[in-house]
This record gives sequence, structure tokens and C-alpha cells, in this order.
Amino acid sequence: MAEEQEIPVVPVEAQVTTQPPLRPHRGVVILVLGILGIVCCFICGIVAWVLGNGDLREMDAGTMDPTGRGLTKAGKICGIVGVVLSIVGFVIGLLSSLLAPLSMSLR
Repeated sequence: MAEEQEIPVVPVEAQVTTQPPLRPHRGVVILVLGILGIVCCFICGIVAWVLGNGDLREMDAGTMDPTGRGLTKAGKICGIVGVVLSIVGFVIGLLSSLLAPLSMSLR
């Protein structure tokens, strides 16, 4: 009969980490705020832009979980697009309200 072979057990040393744990990313929150900045409220776009900048800086420094980098970048870009579209819309609205009386006087 076959004898049972005993597998040697090697103790695993406790791993000591000197690095503090990484902060969780907020990529989903930033993406949602960026989309809301495009769709309805430019203030959400500003918040997404600012939070995205800060989180990307922390990811580069190694203090935040880098797995949400793509979501964070997308949210930041959506926030920028929302703010730019709001500014363009405001300028167009302002120009049209200023030029409307001028066009009425030309008739």
C-alpha cells in the first residue's frame, strides 16, 4: 500500500506594513456629480472638478486607492464640460437679452 506522505508546514511570518492603509476612492461620486453638472446644475460640475483634482493628486501621492482613477478622471472631465457649457449658455443668454432690444429698434 502507498504510504501517506507528510507535507511539511512552513510557518508564515506576520507581514508588517509600515504604510498606512489607502483611503478609498470616490470615483463613482465624482462621476455622478460630473454628469449632474452637464445635465442640470453647474455647481455639481464645479464640485466634481475640484474633488477630481484633489483625488487624482492623492492617487499620485499614493495615499488613495488608485483603482478608481478612470472613474475619477471621467467625472472630472464631465464636470469641466458642464461648467464650460453653463458659461457658454450664460454668455449666449446675456448677449441675446442685450441684443434683443437692438433688433426691435431696427424694424
